[in-house]
Amino acid sequence: MLNQLNSQHTPNEETPEPEKGSKRASCIGYIVDTVETVLLALVLFLGINALSARVRVENVSMRPTLEPGEFLLVNRVAYKLGEPEIGDIVVFHAPGISDEDYIKRVIGLPGDVVRVADGIVYVNEQPLYEPYIADSPNYSGSWTVPEDEYFVLGDNRNNSSDSHLWGYVPADDIVGRALLIYWPMDQISLLRTTDTVLAVQ
Repeated sequence: MLNQLNSQHTPNEETPEPEKGSKRASCIGYIVDTVETVLLALVLFLGINALSARVRVENVSMRPTLEPGEFLLVNRVAYKLGEPEIGDIVVFHAPGISDEDYIKRVIGLPGDVVRVADGIVYVNEQPLYEPYIADSPNYSGSWTVPEDEYFVLGDNRNNSSDSHLWGYVPADDIVGRALLIYWPMDQISLLRTTDTVLAVQ
């Protein structure tokens, strides 16, 4: 009996070590948290990509509004919920080039008659006020925009490959509407359509 008591109260008895199971559970918890974070980031990335695109301006056709090297955020769903308007800056698949996109400004809607004469752009015989262009166009012509297509011009009118040279943009070729310049940081600005194109009264 005495031996049993002595064995239960040994002075040098060591404190038991933490169970290995708790360390394993902590490690598994960390892995689970990491995986959840990665999955959430992936879902957000895919969601943002589905709703928007990031485009780099490559040439001078939209000067002075856009400069080469600037990066734009483009709303992919803008025209799934509505229609392009005169003045919108749009990104679309380049005509005849499957892997290249262009950036231009919408000037004519389906059914509109666009006419350029004496450096002035007319839509349905209404002259447009365009403070954003680099120079007045030095060409002339008249175009009737077909259904489900759009007439687009670059703001750098005399240095732009656009509808006055190759025709119209099918609605299905439009990627989306340019929302803002997000890079370089000192050039961040919204690309607003409202009050951009106004008819002279």
